[in-house]
Amino acid sequence: MGELSVSHLLGIKYLQKSDIDLIFETADHFKEVINRPIKKVPSLRDITIANLFFENSTRTRLSFELAEKRLSADVVNFSAASSSVKKGETLVDTVNNILSMKVDMVVMRHPNPGAGVFLSKHVNASIINAGDGAHEHPTQALLDSYSIRERLGDVAGKKVVIVGDILHSRVALSNIFALNKLGAKVKVCGPLTLIPKHIESLGVTVEPNLEKALNWCDVANMLRVQNERMEVSYFPSTREYRQQFGVNKQLLNSLDKEIVIMHPGPINRGVEITSDVADSKQAIILDQVENGVAIRMAVIYLLASKIKQ
Repeated sequence: MGELSVSHLLGIKYLQKSDIDLIFETADHFKEVINRPIKKVPSLRDITIANLFFENSTRTRLSFELAEKRLSADVVNFSAASSSVKKGETLVDTVNNILSMKVDMVVMRHPNPGAGVFLSKHVNASIINAGDGAHEHPTQALLDSYSIRERLGDVAGKKVVIVGDILHSRVALSNIFALNKLGAKVKVCGPLTLIPKHIESLGVTVEPNLEKALNWCDVANMLRVQNERMEVSYFPSTREYRQQFGVNKQLLNSLDKEIVIMHPGPINRGVEITSDVADSKQAIILDQVENGVAIRMAVIYLLASKIKQ
């Protein structure tokens, strides 16, 4: 087994391609473990992990918790909604209080971009970023690329279009970094009001026409419209968005090839994709969820092995 070049997982931006390859190889091993009758391994019996969620999350938090338990780690869950943060305690104080209980690793979701990077400089524990504002969501991008590799054999050379609310999406940014490092070709598609101004500088091209984008791609990653992050209206109505950027079965069937449909969840059924697309053979949405546990096990395991040294 190799080892990661980093001591924290703060963003895909900080990883090398060799790190991603190592995470995928390790995830292959863990995927086999979670399909056994006994799904646990005793790898991290001496490691304590705190899950700190300062922002609501169901799937990511459950996925991390399951990954930690499958590795036999001790797990502490912390939800900011019912904590002293509400009383004005600072982030560093909150985390240091938790670390004084001898916690080795912190999985954190926070509304402020850069919170994980900030924390990694101030506390003595390994930090995994589970999403920081509209900045990065590295484990989601890893599981997305891993799912593409699983379905299509390799990520290099594949054409991937990311559709929807690129502006507010940490998933989009992390995916762009990961796909570029793995040698895929990437386009983004969505209302121009939801495409960041200088996105081309990240090595992607903008395709405003959904049909053209789908005819070009091998994989379409459909993002949720993040209404909760919008202070103003970026498009006239949900109905208009759905007509221009929603994918239904009729549109899929009209393409001259079969493409793979992905979605990081939660799905707004009938907006980004219709139910018959979400539940079709072309969709790998449930594979993404399963792969999320294996990828998070791999990341936690590889970071923990650096703590133990």
